[in-house]
Amino acid sequence: MSRGSRRPRAPEGADLPRPGLSEGLWPIGGTGYELDVVGLGENSLDRLNRILAWPAAGQKQEILESTVCPGGQVASAMLGCARLGLRSAYLGAVGADAAADCVLVPLREAGIDLSGVQRISGAATRQAQILIRDGDGERSVLAQTDPGLRVALDRLDRRSVEKARLLLVDTSDLEASLWAAGVARDAGIPVVLDADRPVDGIEKLLGRVDFPVVSESFTRAWADGDSPAAGLEKLTHWGGRLAVVTCGADGARAAFGPHRIHAPAVSREVRDTTGAGDAFHAGLIWAILKGYGAREALDAANAVASFSCAALGAQAGLPSQTQLREFLARPKPGPRDAMPVDEEKHG
Repeated sequence: MSRGSRRPRAPEGADLPRPGLSEGLWPIGGTGYELDVVGLGENSLDRLNRILAWPAAGQKQEILESTVCPGGQVASAMLGCARLGLRSAYLGAVGADAAADCVLVPLREAGIDLSGVQRISGAATRQAQILIRDGDGERSVLAQTDPGLRVALDRLDRRSVEKARLLLVDTSDLEASLWAAGVARDAGIPVVLDADRPVDGIEKLLGRVDFPVVSESFTRAWADGDSPAAGLEKLTHWGGRLAVVTCGADGARAAFGPHRIHAPAVSREVRDTTGAGDAFHAGLIWAILKGYGAREALDAANAVASFSCAALGAQAGLPSQTQLREFLARPKPGPRDAMPVDEEKHG
């Protein structure tokens, strides 16, 4: 099978030369790929509860609105990729229960390859209670994950990763993510990471990742400092090509070689921030595969996240490729909140 040229890999933890900010983030090319992207990680059935304010101890309040809908960070990101026109596959574990069917229906309807989904007998599909604060759409997640809901490594097939142009993993099942990232590294396939909280062994996974994207809360818990900047500097030591910290209403901050970039969030009315990070990953993956440079890729990712935040739940607001391209083609509302390139360089 012809794969085209591949960028040479550095040893884990080592660094590679970076191109300029306007050049594509990864030399995606070659032929024979069956898929654009495969994602391995979390799915969830979410119960969303919109409330006036965060509950205080001993307080009672009415739920303004309640609904149940599919979610989960990698499952939602794969749905986002599919809506953006990417040929997508999802690998993950679900229980042998009705919740699994609810989680998988929108993925199947979007044409996502689910042949690698494992149904685990005796385990329950992950579920979450999500509180959404009325007014600003901020959310708080109370997750319920069955400890028996693990991907069986002996049922995984290397071809499920090798047939795609890009891999997305998370930290919900570190052993499975390490396996998949190792397969991708051997095949020269770029790896994107979604990490919202540190887990034991995260550094080993970071050594196999090209695009680590972490939350601001991740950096507070993992890095020696209370700012995204501290997290970025620590992430750069692991050899990733573009390291990103998502910062909610402040957009995203990234490190790309010597460059430090702030990509402001898109101004849009926010209904629910559930799944904003998942949508961000979908937009970033789309931009990587379309050959975008660092700054433009972050803009695309922020745009997809903004679409998601305008709707209730992790998946309802995910845009089509046409919607995204039309949005990106609009004139910017003013000067960009970013430093000139020559002031962004470190070292």
